Amino acid sequence: MQFRRYKPFASAIGLVLGLLCAVEATKVNKHKPWIETTYHGIVTENDDKVLLDPPLIALDKDAPLRYAESFEVTFTKEGEICGFRIHGQNVPFEAVVLDKSTGEGVIRAKDKLDCELQKEHTFTIQAYDCGEGPDGANMKKSHKANVHIQVNDVNEYSPVFKEKSYKATVIEGKKYDNILKVEAVDADCSFQYSQICSYDIVTPDVPFSIDKDGNIKNTEKLNYSKERMYKLTVTAYDCGKNRASEDVLVKINIKPTCKPSWQGFNKRIEYEPGTGSLALFPSMHLETCEEPITSIQATIELETSHIGKGCDRDTYSEKSLHKLCGASGNTVELLPTPSSTANWTVGLPTDNGHDSDQVFEFNGTQAIKIPEGVVSTSLKEPFTVSVWMRHGPGGREKETILCNSDKSEMNRHHYSLYVHNCRLVLLLRQDPTEAESYKPAEFHWKLDQVCDKEWHHYVLNIEFPSVSLFVDGVTFEPFLVTEDYPLHASKLESQLTIGACWQGGSAHMAQYFRGNLAGLMIRSGKLDNKKVIDCLYTCKEGLDVQLPEEVASNVKVQLNPNQSSLTLEGDDIESFEKVMQHISYLNSRQFPTPGIRHLRISTTVKCFNEETCISVPDAEGYVMVLQPEEPKISLSGIDHFARAAIDFESPEGVTLFPEMRIVSTITREVEPETETEGEDDPTVQETVVSEEIMHNLDTCEVTVVGDDLDGEHESLEVDLAQVQQHGLEMSSSNVGMIITGVNTMATYEQVLHLIRYRNWHTEALFDRKFKLTCSELNGRYISNEFKVEVNVIHTANPMEHANNAMVQPQFINPVHHASVDLSGHNLVNAHQASVVPSAATVVIVVCVSFLVFMIILGVFRIRAAHQRTMRDQENGKENEMDWDDSALTITVNPMETYEDQHSSEEEEEEEEESEDGEEEDDITSAESESSEDEEGAEQEDQQGASRQQQLEWDDSTLTY
Repeated sequence: MQFRRYKPFASAIGLVLGLLCAVEATKVNKHKPWIETTYHGIVTENDDKVLLDPPLIALDKDAPLRYAESFEVTFTKEGEICGFRIHGQNVPFEAVVLDKSTGEGVIRAKDKLDCELQKEHTFTIQAYDCGEGPDGANMKKSHKANVHIQVNDVNEYSPVFKEKSYKATVIEGKKYDNILKVEAVDADCSFQYSQICSYDIVTPDVPFSIDKDGNIKNTEKLNYSKERMYKLTVTAYDCGKNRASEDVLVKINIKPTCKPSWQGFNKRIEYEPGTGSLALFPSMHLETCEEPITSIQATIELETSHIGKGCDRDTYSEKSLHKLCGASGNTVELLPTPSSTANWTVGLPTDNGHDSDQVFEFNGTQAIKIPEGVVSTSLKEPFTVSVWMRHGPGGREKETILCNSDKSEMNRHHYSLYVHNCRLVLLLRQDPTEAESYKPAEFHWKLDQVCDKEWHHYVLNIEFPSVSLFVDGVTFEPFLVTEDYPLHASKLESQLTIGACWQGGSAHMAQYFRGNLAGLMIRSGKLDNKKVIDCLYTCKEGLDVQLPEEVASNVKVQLNPNQSSLTLEGDDIESFEKVMQHISYLNSRQFPTPGIRHLRISTTVKCFNEETCISVPDAEGYVMVLQPEEPKISLSGIDHFARAAIDFESPEGVTLFPEMRIVSTITREVEPETETEGEDDPTVQETVVSEEIMHNLDTCEVTVVGDDLDGEHESLEVDLAQVQQHGLEMSSSNVGMIITGVNTMATYEQVLHLIRYRNWHTEALFDRKFKLTCSELNGRYISNEFKVEVNVIHTANPMEHANNAMVQPQFINPVHHASVDLSGHNLVNAHQASVVPSAATVVIVVCVSFLVFMIILGVFRIRAAHQRTMRDQENGKENEMDWDDSALTITVNPMETYEDQHSSEEEEEEEEESEDGEEEDDITSAESESSEDEEGAEQEDQQGASRQQQLEWDDSTLTY
């Protein structure tokens, strides 16, 4: 330093200079800078300024003292603060010196801070001076001070709900303190801005409120009939008054007042025939209203009493069913379907339907007599009576089902089956014997089934003196057996009746039956095979259940024999529900009876006190069995042919149905497949497809069309041994023949091929017509009527044609080829000695354009032909004919023309309408119809003569 000298102060200046020299000599950086030990700061996110408390100031004792203002002093750097250093990892702050001489500084953020990422920052800071020497060597550092900086939040986020939507279910008629709680969150870091201060229901006019915590409750009792579901829009606000970015939807379902019940099943269940087993309750569950259940029992009932005889069964005749079930023996059906061979049930009212079994109704005024010879069972041998019966509570009088009594003079009952006061009674009086002693005569069974108005199957095995009874396959012993004397000897005939008992003494019916009967049978021998009896009454439809393995041990299942009632017992609701879901309906018939089958579920539950705690109402529904595809049974074959008379008279007769074919088809609607899925083409229509199916037949009936058969000279015959070999039966009468029994269509074809017609007096017979129909399921499905006409080809007798030299045995012999098919033609008798086709009229219509020409030609040629014929006779040409090919001569005989025409049709079907054939037909037509078309008397005489002899035409002038 340099000081200016002033004279007056010479001594003072010297003193100062001495001090300065001393300082200069001793100038050293002796002290460390000093700062506070702790600093607290606040910084707002998205800003870089930090407010510290206390302010950041560093002091250094090396800084020189300041003297009087008259001196100009230049300070050295040893006392200055050169900077601050921050210690820590990834500290987003920096310290900056504002004034080195005063040591003042600030802390600021390097980048914008995010409170949501980190709310507070802690690090250390240290100050250092400028040191000594020109390069700042030997600088001093202060101690490290702790710095705590808090990042203040900015309300930049809005509330967001935790769920996209909320659902709840409440029961009507109750007020809830809390139905459900909605909750929103805010991403801000501070308590003020991150807290949700309030919620609000945006939807107006709803009976709900929400508190600041998000709890929703109803403000009034809810009504299920008024509203089944409410949809609410809810929003939220944070404490900075920011509204939720998106409102939330709240759905509140209203349930009716909780009532224990079965839920989750369809009341209408459609069953399509042929689909096998159908699950009835695949999604069913039991609503217990949160009651503690310890055990549960349910009974599922299938109502089928209105279907047929109590349920769906095969509707074949009872006789056929006995055979199908293996009941061999001589069986007589007393209530058959009315037919030409069994017509005694014609007057009885029936169900008039073919979908199910035919049922006969007895109203207390009707009864039928069984013709003689139908039943020939001897009471001395074991026999069986079986019947289907539906009967309600009756009066005090006896109601007879079956009765065999005296036909006249007396009223003795030989045996009878009747109902009296809900008891089934069998009366069995023995024939006279040498020993007059009491013997069992009446067997009484007291049965609820007799009067319950339901169908039941009864089988009585009678082997005197014991009688056994099966009702629906269950054995019942008589509770009372009374004895009586045998009948007195008598030569009176007996009368078998059904629905009442014949009183021979007064000649009237008595003890009428009121109810329904079906399938009444008497068969020789006992029927005690349980499998056969079960087969006769077992239903083809019913309930079924397949138990899952995991729950089989938890639920007990009981199924009644006819599969109409199923009972479940268990203590675990979950397992119980699984079993319910596996209950199914099954109908094994190929063509089931359509209609409704009602379902009922009865349930009982128990609680811990072993008493019934809640009441579960019965659940009801029904199975709708849809109409099956009806088969169309078609009969086809040769429907018109002719055979020689000798074939009809032979022992073999003429086969009526040599090429019979039976086909059954069903028609289905098939939706066509379109190339592009999902696009509907209005031009595309459903197509109908005919599909051939296989099923059985149970009846084929051949009926005579026209006059009945005359047993003295004609009959329908079949090889009975072969019919029985196929398991079928045959019965015949003067109106036709019936083949019965359940068998395949192919088997029936084979049997129909065996039916023959014989006639051993064919002189006056020219044609015979028959019709054939076949049916399935006792007439439920009936085929078309196939009609066949057979013509008799008569051989002309030479002795009766003396004027006709052309009628020779060698000429007529070819007519006897019985294999020639004359289908489509009839033979009519123009004269007693000749036969012409019955289709001549058709030929005339086709050849009408040539008719006039042929008539004129015949007039000119007939006399010359006759002379030529007589000349041939004189020359001894009786056994053969010589043809002059140079001038073609055609000899026309009505029978020869008929044969030639059909031979031509068989050999050359494509040429049957050629010119040659037409001309030949025209000649024949001209011959047969010339008498009608000729007006002159001479022409009529000539045509009359032409009918008495064979005509020869000189066709040398004809052009073919």
